Amino acid sequence: MVSRRQLFAECCSLIEKSGTDSADFDTLCIFQDVLGEKTPMFAPEKEVSEANEKIIRELAEKRSQGQPLQYLLGEWEFYGYNFKVGEGVLIPRPDTETLIEQVLDICRTNGLVSPKIADLCSGSGCIAITLKKEIPSADVYAIELSDKAFGYLRENVRLNNADITVIHGDVFDIHIREDLTDFDIIVSNPPYLTQEDMDTLQTEVTYEPALALFGGSDGLDFYRNITKTWRRSLKKGGWLCYEYGFGQHDDVKKILLENKFENITLCRDLGNIFRTAAAQKTEV
Repeated sequence: MVSRRQLFAECCSLIEKSGTDSADFDTLCIFQDVLGEKTPMFAPEKEVSEANEKIIRELAEKRSQGQPLQYLLGEWEFYGYNFKVGEGVLIPRPDTETLIEQVLDICRTNGLVSPKIADLCSGSGCIAITLKKEIPSADVYAIELSDKAFGYLRENVRLNNADITVIHGDVFDIHIREDLTDFDIIVSNPPYLTQEDMDTLQTEVTYEPALALFGGSDGLDFYRNITKTWRRSLKKGGWLCYEYGFGQHDDVKKILLENKFENITLCRDLGNIFRTAAAQKTEV
């Protein structure tokens, strides 16, 4: 049998050859997952069983081929909560925590103790579920079209014991929209990659569903449609909150202004990049 130190070095070297700059982190995550320990390298000379060695090497090989670490582990943390992920659902990313913070700030500032919230294009449910966990008295709805993603959404609702309403359908289905009204907040992290973005994706991102990535030729199709069609589902004084891609802040702001939203606030993520927008419906 091989020691943890030797196996770690070999797997790290293998993953590094794929060009990633996070080989140490990726290898550690694999060790933690397979061995069931938070600090597996505190015992570097401990031998790894043949069964676990086989699993670790297989996962390292797949990671070296560009498969997302999150898919390989089957679960990922977002805002301190765990979410099941895999093929067919967008991976929760730290950037999206900026959107959570902006929504929570709106609730604090406006005294919204029991807000009615809709999460459009919900995917794994990380936004909807996190908001419910952070605002327990909120009435939260999550809408997702993809069959595979919806399966993860339901599983994550159970995993996090979140009492939210999940809806399997298209956010542009007029029947769904007409049944959902009087929201204090509508939040969405819709597909926003352009055609050029899709043509130049990093290898690991190509494993994620195009349905959750491609936002039309200029990446703004969902912002135009959601802003126009879901405006009527907001209460007067309600808020529409978006995540968007790098360099899209001015375009998203323009779309919001064209649809008579006011009090627009743009927020930066931890990388100091404009990442989210919140805008208020002040007119009926």
